[in-house]
Amino acid sequence: MEKINRLIQKDLSEILREKSREEFLSCLISVTKVSVTSDLSLARVYISVFVPVNCPIEITQGKDNPLSKELALLQIVKEKKDFIRMILAQKERHQLRIIPDIVFFLDDTLDYAARIDELLKK
Repeated sequence: MEKINRLIQKDLSEILREKSREEFLSCLISVTKVSVTSDLSLARVYISVFVPVNCPIEITQGKDNPLSKELALLQIVKEKKDFIRMILAQKERHQLRIIPDIVFFLDDTLDYAARIDELLKK
């Protein structure tokens, strides 16, 4: 299972990097962790995103929230899930018999670690 997780993580990273400019408004998206179920039906993909200040992402709700642009970009990635899965299937067609359905989550471990570090400093 670890080998499959690493394979999907590597290929998804390449896909998101290659499609970043035209599909994701030139935002930096990195895949931090992939967890595939034992029957290969579902892959939970944790991504970390960096949205530049001048990125033209439209935010309709939560403009005061500092994570609002990241959440908006996560929504864009979720909307393009089928397109990403199709490209993943083309890359892995000779290695995996079943291409899992993909569910994207925002990885907030760095924010969590920074928050704990800040609390420890107080």
